[in-house]
Amino acid sequence: SVTEIGEYAFSGCSSITNIDIPEGITEIRNYVFYNCDSLASVSIPESITLIGKGAFADCSSLASIIIPESVTQIGALAFDGCSSLTSVEIPKGVTEIGYNTFSRCSSLTSIVIPKGVTSIGESAFEGCSSLSNISIPQGVTEIRYNTFAGCSSLISVEIPKGVTSIGEYAFEYCSSLVSVTIPEGVTSIGDFAFENCIGIESIEIPNGVTIVPWYSFSGCTNLTNVSLPDSVTSIND
Repeated sequence: SVTEIGEYAFSGCSSITNIDIPEGITEIRNYVFYNCDSLASVSIPESITLIGKGAFADCSSLASIIIPESVTQIGALAFDGCSSLTSVEIPKGVTEIGYNTFSRCSSLTSIVIPKGVTSIGESAFEGCSSLSNISIPQGVTEIRYNTFAGCSSLISVEIPKGVTSIGEYAFEYCSSLVSVTIPEGVTSIGDFAFENCIGIESIEIPNGVTIVPWYSFSGCTNLTNVSLPDSVTSIND
């Protein structure tokens, strides 16, 4: 019986529509099903602990996937470009979401991130244009570069108190975002962080932020009220 599937084993197999991974296999390795653009369903057994880098990237027909609770690692780019994927529940044992893990999942409307996640990588949800709300777990301390850029349906986002920095382009083009509360612990806001968030009407910068950087709220055409703390010493051009 099959006990191992190598990297890139089925990449570019554009006619595969479904696959049943046998029990006993422990890893879905890097780019195994990359660009299997007809793959509509996949069955992942409880023996799997790792979904590797780019494992299902550009599987544009994959509409749903059940990730078993046995999985503790999901690699960067794992579901990048899965443009038919509508919902995902990340298992409780996962602590990190890598860069671009769910980027360009343009049909994704719902995602459950467990409390144990402490790190969300750059561009992790970039271009998830159907995602309307997201709850970031308490253990996360950074919202990194481009994390939610282009999430044009995102109405609300809950930023936990432990977050200290919001990276460059983090919420750029989140055009449906009506309100965002930046918690008191945030001391750094990156360039272009909220650029073209045309739905935001008011913003309160927390005490501790010293610089309002380049284009951080550029194009926020409905922004009527901005509250700046005494700690701000510079507003960049």
